[in-house]
Order: sequence, then structure tokens, then C-alpha cells
Amino acid sequence: MVRRTARDWVVDSLCFLLALAWALFSFGDAVGPDPELALNAGPGWLVGVDLVLGVWVSAALWLRRRWPLALAVATAPLALFSSSAGIAMLVILFTVLLHRPLPTGAALVAWHLATTPVYLALRPDPELPFWPAVAWTVLIVGVAVAWALFVRARRQLVLSLRERADRAEAEQQLRVAQARQLERTRIAREMHDVLAHRISLLSLHAGALEFRPDAPPEEIARAAGVIRASAHAALEDLREVIGVLRTESGGEQSPERPQPTLGDLPALVAESRAAGMRVGVVDEVGQAAAVPAAVGRSAYRIVQEGLTNARKHAPGARVTVRLAGGPGDGLAVEIRNPWPVGEAPPAIPGTGTGLVGVTERVSLAGGRLEHGRDAAGDFRLAAWLPWSAR
Repeated sequence: MVRRTARDWVVDSLCFLLALAWALFSFGDAVGPDPELALNAGPGWLVGVDLVLGVWVSAALWLRRRWPLALAVATAPLALFSSSAGIAMLVILFTVLLHRPLPTGAALVAWHLATTPVYLALRPDPELPFWPAVAWTVLIVGVAVAWALFVRARRQLVLSLRERADRAEAEQQLRVAQARQLERTRIAREMHDVLAHRISLLSLHAGALEFRPDAPPEEIARAAGVIRASAHAALEDLREVIGVLRTESGGEQSPERPQPTLGDLPALVAESRAAGMRVGVVDEVGQAAAVPAAVGRSAYRIVQEGLTNARKHAPGARVTVRLAGGPGDGLAVEIRNPWPVGEAPPAIPGTGTGLVGVTERVSLAGGRLEHGRDAAGDFRLAAWLPWSAR
């Protein structure tokens, strides 16, 4: 049971007062001095009964919102003879048409129309012949039906528009949440690449200090400085990604730092060489300055992952990085290192998802990726990225 609003109280009060006024008006006409109206009243005992029934149905209108169909069924026999309950029954008919299935309302309308001849036979109209009186009754019922159907259609339209607006708002919130999740996933993938690279450098320098305690003080100080700088950079990267992931929607976000491009590869190689890796680079890229930013960033991440894996699994091995291609031909990236022999080095902890992330990155860029041991026994990570000629 829904609580009545202020508007509902006003409408229900007006319906009750109107139905009650009509019941009293009908009773006054029936007992008035006009003999013609007295003939329309029917048998004398019916006048008093009709007034009681009219007042009862008018009071029952307060229940029409909760039990409209039950009230319509209970008052349906009154359509055969009651004049005082006429307005009240029209209100009940309106309510059923508004809130119940249309077939139910149509059956109730058919009942009221079918009882019209019986009512006019018991209480004939002194001013109108039979058929004009029937037509007048049909007109009144038709106006009530048309009004009810209009209000019903309007309410359904408003409800449909409200549901559509709610659905659009929910879909918009879902799109925002999905976009935020995709962005966070992208940031997490980028930070995996960066942190894995920096932490593997930390492990490499720390391992050198561990296995060479008798190194000259200058070399130890240099390695310690590299470790401190790498740790500081890793902490900055970690702080940045945590700050981004904690940012709520609608809040101000700090601007992203510039993403690496193909032009940053020399610095990446120099950093690895400074950590003691033997890295050779073969650059056969034509028009390197024209490489699209997205392609250059993907190539940078592929080389970064290849160097990180080489440090983890083949420390001390020579790594060869080869870049080739041009506009229209695509960009080929290859990282190759000998397969480690002898006792396996201590493993650097990792997530094991680096190559999975690179594969996803290359796939999203529309390229191809291969990795594994080749015929010569070397480990080879090779990718091809599309590079449009336009």
C-alpha cells in the first residue's frame, strides 16, 4: 500500500464530495414535489435504499486505490437500479481502467452498458425517450473511458521516459566505471614494465656488491649510488601509480608524465650497460623521427621487457637488440641472448606476466610477437608492429 501524497488526498476528497453531493441531489429530486421526477424514482421503498447505497459507495471511494477491482465487483449490481451511486460508480470505473489490465476494464464497461436498458426500464427518464437516454448514458461512460485511457497512456509514457533516463544514467555510470578500470589496467601494465626494469637493476647491482666485497671503494660507492638512484626512482614510480589508483572519479588527477618513445631507447640501453650488462644495438630504422608515438612506446616496452628478462634469466650474457623497418613496412624489434648454461643463477622474484603483458600490448597494436628458443639455441623475443606509410 503506497502512502497517499498531498495530491492524492485532494483528488480523493474531491471525488468523495462530488459523489456524495450527487447522491444527495438524486435523493432530493426523487422526494421533491415534482410528480414527474417521482415517477422516475421508481417504487417508494427504492428511494431510501438508493440513498443509503449511494452514501455507502461514496464512502467506499476511499478504498478505491487499494482494492479497485473488488470495489467494482461489489458495486456492479447497483448499475441495474441505483441513481445515487452513479458518480461513484463512474469514479470506480475510471480507477479500474487506470490501474488494472485493459481486458478487465473493458468487461466492466460492457457490464455498465449492458445494464443501461434495465436501469431505464426501472427508472425511465421523464424528459428523454428511451434511445436518446441510452445514447446519453453511452456518451457519459465513453467520456469517462476516454479520459481514463488518456491518463493511463500519459502515465505509461512518463514512466517509460523515467525508466529510459534511469537506464541511460546507469549505462553512463557503467561506461565511466569501465573506462576508469581500463585506464587503471593500462597504468598497472605500464608500471609493471617500469618497476620490473628498475628492480632488476637493483638486484643486479646488489648482487655485484655481494659477490665482490673486495671491490675498490670508488666502485662500491658508484654501485651504491646507482642502487640509491634506482630505488628512489622505483619509489617515485610506485607512489605515482598508487596516487592514480586512489584518485576517485571527479577528483583532480595529477598530469601523466611523458610516455617513452623510440628516442628514449639509447638511455634505456645506457642504463642497462651501466648496470654491467653487455648490450649491442643494431639500428636499421629508416626515418626514425617519423615513428608514431604509439608504435615507439610499444617498441620501447618490448625492449625494456627483453632486457629485464635477460638480466633475470641470463645474467652476464651478451644481449643483442635489433631494430629495423620503415613507413609502410612496419617496425621489427628483436632481442636475442644466449641460453644460460651451467648452474642456474638465483632467480629474481617476478610476477611471471611480463611476456603476457607484451603479447597483449602487441596484439592491441595489431602486430605479431614471437618468443622462445630458436634453432641456434638462443632465446629470441621478436615483434612486428604496423607502421603506416601515411
